Amino acid sequence: MKFSQDGRMPYLRLGALTAAALAIHGYHLGVEDGEIYVPAVRKLLHPNLYPFATEFFTSHGHLSLFAPILAGSARLTHLSIDWTLFGWYVASIFGLLAASWLFVSACFRSPRARWCAMLIVTAVLTMPATNTGLLLVDPYLTARSFSTPLTLFALASFLEARYVRVAIAMILTATIHPQMVMYLLFLTFVMWVTTRRKSPVQQPVSVLTSAFSILPTGFHLAPASGPYREALYSRDYFFLYNWAWYHWLGMLGPLAILAFFWRADLRGVSAGFRRISFALIPFGLISIAAAAVLASSRDFEMFARLQPLRSFHLITLVFVLLAGGVLGEYLAKGRPWVIAAVSLPLASGMFLVARQTYPNSAQIEWPSATSPNSWVRTLLWIRRNTPENAVFAVDANYFRDSAIDVHGFRAISERSALADRYKDSGVVSLFPALAEEWKQMSEATTGLNHFSAEQFRQLRSEYPQVSWTVIHGSAPLSMDCPYQQDSFTVCRMPKLSATSSPGL
Repeated sequence: MKFSQDGRMPYLRLGALTAAALAIHGYHLGVEDGEIYVPAVRKLLHPNLYPFATEFFTSHGHLSLFAPILAGSARLTHLSIDWTLFGWYVASIFGLLAASWLFVSACFRSPRARWCAMLIVTAVLTMPATNTGLLLVDPYLTARSFSTPLTLFALASFLEARYVRVAIAMILTATIHPQMVMYLLFLTFVMWVTTRRKSPVQQPVSVLTSAFSILPTGFHLAPASGPYREALYSRDYFFLYNWAWYHWLGMLGPLAILAFFWRADLRGVSAGFRRISFALIPFGLISIAAAAVLASSRDFEMFARLQPLRSFHLITLVFVLLAGGVLGEYLAKGRPWVIAAVSLPLASGMFLVARQTYPNSAQIEWPSATSPNSWVRTLLWIRRNTPENAVFAVDANYFRDSAIDVHGFRAISERSALADRYKDSGVVSLFPALAEEWKQMSEATTGLNHFSAEQFRQLRSEYPQVSWTVIHGSAPLSMDCPYQQDSFTVCRMPKLSATSSPGL
């Protein structure tokens, strides 16, 4: 393991970078994929929560130790889930930066190169990884918050031939995020092959092909159809033919620069730098080829959820570290101010992006009983004032509402809800068996913010489990609504008439 020049890991500097990353990129509880991960944690800690439609977050949860780790931490520390999530988020940022330090130490000899790479990656942590639907690091806690530092640690260890550490990191990654560990396994195999074979591409291709033999059930040659096809195509980035020219530039540009890094006689770099630069090229090209095959025929649509282009999450992260180190080596020699001149504008730009992404929320959403976001305040009221077994109906398109700032209903309110059209469709795209249920629920609540009392009664007849609703706007006058603030209204569902019966 390589440390700073005086033989110690720079813990204080990494801590300062962690604080800077938190300030630049923020933290937001229960946004985006947090709507899937957070309820799984809450359900483990408090089994009485979420009595209905749990399959839309447990389908992910049973494949990972993420939720048990978080729930166990909350029990051990006696902290609330909200504070536990925040604490682990900060720890995951520190872990990523520590892994980044080990990685750049394995690739660069000079401190200026290493610290330039560290400052740049801190500044751009939440940048998108081309058109994969992923950020390098999410401003909220998910399983990727753990798998990404472990992946980078494994790569740094591989470059230093610390194979026991590589194996441990891979096992941990597999238990937390089984999908992301596949890209790590593939890349390390490519790195191993490229140091021992004259033809580096053929072996990884055979490994990728043989991987199809160990796929779980549900993968077969057939076009997607019905509700599942709708959910699948809601993630248009799954299909390479939907990528715009600038997406292609974001994908091929780094590979071209990595080819330059590999061939050029650059100053201050180690053998590990050239090794990883070269390995990423066939790794990326094979991923593109696999994605092109899956997009070539409708018969491959059931395989699209494998998302081979997710490999560019790892490629982009490593590329940022390598490019940052090269900039530091060549531009900052004798001019240490250059590092600040490069990283500060990047950090400022990313801060502005963060504010534009969550304009109605605090930059850092500390665990609290209140919030500047009126939607979050509504969800916190629901958490405190409705029964644990309450089941809510929310407009299926609520995630698209600009006032929401993509805060998930289940994650913050701690209450069950019918499936939504946006976030739950992502779950369905990976788990086709949920498609029919998702379609029925999301259609039943489409346009709910403008329902009449009769439409609410009809919804109640279709789903008698639903006892409450939250509306962005005014509710019908006949409904019982104990919360009406900041354009949001929380109401009890109307009772069914004596002549009504569920399902009619």
